[in-house]
Amino acid sequence: MPLAHLDRLFDYLVPQALAADAVPGVRVKVRFAGQLVDGWLLERAERSDHPRLAYLEKLVSPVPVLAPEVARLARAVADRYAGSLADVLRLAVPPRHARVEKETTAPATPPQEPSASQEPDVVQEPGVVQEPSAAGEPSGWQDYPAGPALLRALAEDRAPKAVWSALPGEDWAARYAELVAATVAAGRGALVVVADGRDLDRLDAALTATLGPGRHVCLSAALGPARRYRAFLAARRADAPVVIGTRAAMFAPVARLGLVAIWDDGDDLHAEPRAPYPHARDVLLTRAQLENAAALVGGFARTAEAQLLVETGWAREVVADRAVLRARTPAVTPTGDDPQLARDPAAATARLPSLAWTAAREALRAELPVLVQVPRRGYLPSVACAECRAPARCPHCAGPLALPSAGGAPACRWCARVAAAYACPHCGGRRLRASVVGARRTAEELGRAFPGVPVRTSGREEVLAEVPGGAGLVIATPGAEPVANGGYGAVLLLDTWALLTRADLRAGEEALRRWTAAAALARPAAAGGRVVVVADGALAPVQALLRWDAPWFAARELAERRELGFPPAVRMASVTGVPDAVADLLAQARLPDGAELLGPVPADGERERMLVRVPRARAAALAEALHVAAGVRSARKAADPVRVQIDPLALF
Repeated sequence: MPLAHLDRLFDYLVPQALAADAVPGVRVKVRFAGQLVDGWLLERAERSDHPRLAYLEKLVSPVPVLAPEVARLARAVADRYAGSLADVLRLAVPPRHARVEKETTAPATPPQEPSASQEPDVVQEPGVVQEPSAAGEPSGWQDYPAGPALLRALAEDRAPKAVWSALPGEDWAARYAELVAATVAAGRGALVVVADGRDLDRLDAALTATLGPGRHVCLSAALGPARRYRAFLAARRADAPVVIGTRAAMFAPVARLGLVAIWDDGDDLHAEPRAPYPHARDVLLTRAQLENAAALVGGFARTAEAQLLVETGWAREVVADRAVLRARTPAVTPTGDDPQLARDPAAATARLPSLAWTAAREALRAELPVLVQVPRRGYLPSVACAECRAPARCPHCAGPLALPSAGGAPACRWCARVAAAYACPHCGGRRLRASVVGARRTAEELGRAFPGVPVRTSGREEVLAEVPGGAGLVIATPGAEPVANGGYGAVLLLDTWALLTRADLRAGEEALRRWTAAAALARPAAAGGRVVVVADGALAPVQALLRWDAPWFAARELAERRELGFPPAVRMASVTGVPDAVADLLAQARLPDGAELLGPVPADGERERMLVRVPRARAAALAEALHVAAGVRSARKAADPVRVQIDPLALF
C-alpha cells in the first residue's frame, strides 16, 4: 500500500485452485479493508504468525514480472529515499498490457543459474581472456592506462568499480559496447542507463555493431505502453543478456547481472520526478552492491558524487595520460582574460567578441562546421546592464528582471514588481539590454553576418542527431548539440554567465558539464579545432575547461561542499508543504543525533521548505525517522500532504 503506515508485507492464504500459478512476482487481487486492491505476491511461506488470514481473490496474470532481485532492490531504494515500497514498484514495473502478454507463447520464469551440465555461451581455455573487440582489433580503452585492466576484470567475471573521464572526441558508446561485450563473454548480463533518446539511439547502434542484432533490449518510456511492456517482458525472460535504456530502465530485470553503467550522471534527466524521487546513479550503485556486479560512472565531466566514490576508495578512476589528452584536446581560449582584453577591450561586454568571430570565420573558410552553444531558446529570456553586462536583478527579491514585449519598465519574473527606477548596483547604469537573446535570434543574426552559409538550429522544437561536415553554422541549446562528421572546426560558447550565475549549488558543475559536452565535439587542436568560451579565464569552471581537467574541478567542488556542509559530503533531506504540515512532520520525527534544521525558505505558492542535514553515517537513521513520521501522519489521515526528498537536486 502507498500509505506510509501500511508500508509492510501482509499475509494471505493461497487457494488450492491458484497454488500452481501463485509464484513470487505475479500480480494479484486481494481484499484489504473491505476493498479489492492490487498487490504483488513476494514470497510463499509454509506458515504465518497471524491466526486468521483472508484468501487471495485472483491472479491478475500468471506472468511473474517482478524479479526477486528487483523486489529486493525496490525495498533498499525505498528505505534509502524514505519512501514506500509500493511507490518504488510502480516505477520498477511498467503497467500491464494484456494484449502483449497474450502474444507471449510461454509464461516467463525466473532466470536460473547455469548448471554444470550446460555448456557456457563462450568457451575459453583456462587463463585465456577473450578479446572483446570485434575481429581482434585494439580496443579504444588502450588510451587510458587503467582501461585494459577494466576490460580484463569484466572478462574474468570480476566486479570492478570505476569512474571514467572520457577524452574529447571519444566515441563513448563504442567504449561502453566493448565493456558490455566483455561482460557477456564472461556469461553475465549488463545494464546501461543514458539520459535521453539521442544517447540511447547511439548506444543502440554501437551495441548492434559489437554484439550483433537481437543481443540487447531497449527500454524507454518514449516507446509507448505496448512496446515498452513487450521489451520489459523480453528482459524478464532473459531473451537477451543486455538491457539499455533511459531512466525507466534503472530497475530493469537482467539475468545474472554483471555490469551496471551510467553515462553523464550529472544530467537532471537521471532524477525521477515522482516519489520517492530516486536518482538512476544511486539505484545502479545499489544494484551493484546487492548483486556483486561491476559499476561504471562515465562522462566528459565529473560530478561531486562521482568524485566522492573515488576519494572514499569505492571506485577507481579511469583517466588518460596528459600526453594523450593534449593530443586529443581542441585549443580552448577564453575571451575575458587579460591578454584578450588588451587586444579587444570590448570583449568584456560584447556578446560575440572578435576572437569568437575570427574563430568562426576561419573555420568556415576551411570548409568546417561551426557549433554555437546558446543557453536559451527563443528571443529575450533575460536582460542585463547595457554598460557593464551585469545581470539585472530585482531590488526587492533579487529575482531576474525581464523587459515587456511592448516596451516599458522592467518587471521581476519572481515577484512581478515593476522596477521603474532601476539602476545597476555595479556601475550605476540605467540602460538595459537583452543578455541572452536565445537560439532563434542568434541564428538570425549569424545568418545575416555570414551570408550564403547554411544555418541549422537544434533545440526543443527539433533536435538534430548529426550534421554534415562541410561549412555551416549550427546553433544549439545545451544538450541538443548534434555530432558533426569529422568534428567541428570551431565551438563558440556564448552567454556563459547564464549558466554560471544560476542560484543553484550545482551551477559551476552544470556549466562545466554543458561546456565539455559541446567542446568534445570539436576536432583536436592539431586538426584545427578551436573552442572559444566567452567568460573570464580566472573562473574555476573555465580553468577546468582550458586544461580539460574535470577531476580537478570535481575534487575542488567536493572539498568546498565538505566545508559548507552540502551534499554529497553530508546527507540532506528536503521537507516541503504548508507550514503547519511541515512543522507537524518534523515534530513527529525522531531525528538522529547531530541533525540540523535549516530554514524555512519559501517554496511555490503557500508552501515552505525545511532542510534537515545529518552526517553521511546517519543517513539511514534520517530516512527511517522521516518515513516513520510520515507513517504517523498518514495513520492520523492528515489532510495536508508533505513531500520528502533525500538529497534533492535543488536545495533552494
